[in-house]
Amino acid sequence: MPTYQYACTECGHAFEQVQSFSEDSLTVCPECNGRLRKVFSAAGVVFKGSGFYRTDSRSSSSSSASGGSSSSSGSSAPAAASSASSD
Repeated sequence: MPTYQYACTECGHAFEQVQSFSEDSLTVCPECNGRLRKVFSAAGVVFKGSGFYRTDSRSSSSSSASGGSSSSSGSSAPAAASSASSD
């Protein structure tokens, strides 16, 4: 069952509540009986193992070709950054 975060719009009380998907959202603050809102945040996901990097599924010939193009664009990027900082 997922854990939802709530915050009161009146007193600022924040808490977490474990609820099933079929349950209705909470609407009343347990502290002041004010109005609650759900707090949304980024999900904590960690990818472990092979297959999550751009170069994992590519052949060695295509990764070396992209490596050559990134090094040429990489050398022009610092020059642009240094000229922009001198203005």
